[in-house]
Parts: sequence; C-alpha cells; structure tokens
Amino acid sequence: MAPGEKASGMVQAKSLGVAVSNTTKRGFFMAQTLVRFFAAVFTLAAICVMATSSQTIVLFGFTIKAHYSNSSSMRFLFVSDAIVSASSLLSLIFVYHLRRSGSGSSTKNIFFLFLHDMVIMVLAISGCAAATAAGYIGRYGEEKMGWMAVCNRVGIFCNHMMIAMVLSYLAFFSYFALTVMSSNRVMYGANDEHQSSERQACP
Repeated sequence: MAPGEKASGMVQAKSLGVAVSNTTKRGFFMAQTLVRFFAAVFTLAAICVMATSSQTIVLFGFTIKAHYSNSSSMRFLFVSDAIVSASSLLSLIFVYHLRRSGSGSSTKNIFFLFLHDMVIMVLAISGCAAATAAGYIGRYGEEKMGWMAVCNRVGIFCNHMMIAMVLSYLAFFSYFALTVMSSNRVMYGANDEHQSSERQACP
C-alpha cells in the first residue's frame, strides 16, 4: 500500500471512530434523560396516589380512617419517593448541562453521576421494601405474631397503596437501569482514556 493510501485509510478510520463515538454519546444522554424523566413521573404519581388515598370505616362503634401517615413504613416510602423525584429532576438539569457543555465524556463527571444513581437506587429500594413488608402484613396478617389483616376492611385504601408501591418499584428499576448505564459508561470512558494515553506514549 502506498504511503498516501495508508494515510488516507487512517484518516477515514479516525473519522469513522469519531462518528461512532458521537453517536454513542448522543444515545447515552438521550437514554439518561428519558429514564430520569420516567423515574420522576413514577415517583410523582406514587406521591399523589398516597397523599389522596384514604378510607374511613366504622368498627365496633369507632370511626377509623386509613391513611398512609398512620404507618411509619408508608411515611418512609412517601419521603423516599419525594427525594427520588427531586433528585431525578435535579439530575436531569445536571445531565443537560453535561450535554450542552460538552463535558459529558469526562470520566469524573460520569462517575459522580454513577454515585448519585447508586445512592438514589438504594434509597428507592429501601422505601419499597419497608412498604412491601407493611403492606403484606396489612393484607395477609401474621398469625404467629397475632397481627390481623386489615385490608379486608379497608380494601380501597390497600388497593391504592398497592398502586403506589408498583409505581415506586418502577422508579427503582429505572434507577437500576441508570446505574448500569452509568457504570458501563465509566468503564468505557476509562478504557478510552487508557488507549489514548497508550497512543500518545507510542513514538
């Protein structure tokens, strides 16, 4: 192969690599934006369902009102959903800033994004797990502990809370996907930086 043809091939390969890299970055940020938006929508919907769900019954002459605030586990889910929702909206701004500033390829910035996603994912599953345990006892009771099921009396409230928990779990799975994407991007960026340093070291 002639030197001119070799140089032309190297230029074409480099241009193709840059185009593929830009396409990958564009797809990454688009996926990050969409999934974070869905996580915010899921948690906001769960908060609205919990805040507006209540049922009042009369039992043995006493008026009893079922509301999420009566359960510490449900209150924890409500607070965790609020934090996840707010963090999703703030991280959307951060991702948009990275995309606009062109610093989205920085491994350090993606690593910070990965840490954020991992912390929020753990918080989301903690709230879901606590609410699931309370919801299971409320629906089925616990005979060995002498805890009676209450969902047979406040079924409407329990059904609404189940919807809220399903939405919260969807938010958790959204952040699980974000964590996987961010971790892959961190490893991809670290590999690129390593290859770039090796090329610069070569004479």
